[in-house]
Amino acid sequence: MDILEKLNWRYAVKKFDPTKKLNAAQLERVLEATRLSASSYGLQPYKVIVVKDPAVREALKAVSWNQPQITDASHLVIFARYDELKDDHVNNYIDRIAGARNLQRNELEGFENVMKGTVSRLSEDAAAVWTSKQAYLALGTLLTASAVEGIDACPMEGFDAAAYDEILGLKGKNLRTVVVAAIGFRAEEDGMQHAKKVRKPLEDFVELV
Repeated sequence: MDILEKLNWRYAVKKFDPTKKLNAAQLERVLEATRLSASSYGLQPYKVIVVKDPAVREALKAVSWNQPQITDASHLVIFARYDELKDDHVNNYIDRIAGARNLQRNELEGFENVMKGTVSRLSEDAAAVWTSKQAYLALGTLLTASAVEGIDACPMEGFDAAAYDEILGLKGKNLRTVVVAAIGFRAEEDGMQHAKKVRKPLEDFVELV
């Protein structure tokens, strides 16, 4: 597998084939790759929500400027940040580390205190920015993993986030919508798949110092 070939193949699909669906194994692989994404401290202060229900997706489409990707793609993946970071987020993560690495919890006290100190010092606005950045890291992983698996994707910011929160009942779950990705398979008539990818040349993109 040549990852550069795969990344040249991918593009933000605007027209999906609604008859083509990811099978369970394909969806699981993409989501597992997303779960393994980089995250500050490994804390993952966001949740991934997969929307399959057609009625819910129609409601979401109405608050997404009626973009067809919302309903035509195989699956709609929503990245939602935790609105309020609590000690429980850190406590649960430390418990998982201790269990996975066969450590006593008190051996992780220093790391735990660093995380709690960092989180507690964040203002509400700063916390929203930080948790959103973590969600975007995961989005990048999902897009790359999808390309590697031969699955199309379209990252999307064109929607009413507050309306998404309302439709999905996220407010009562301490969650706020950040960004969306439609995943599935491109329609044959989507002309953009034949367009040459345009990016900055490497010499303009990278500066060596």
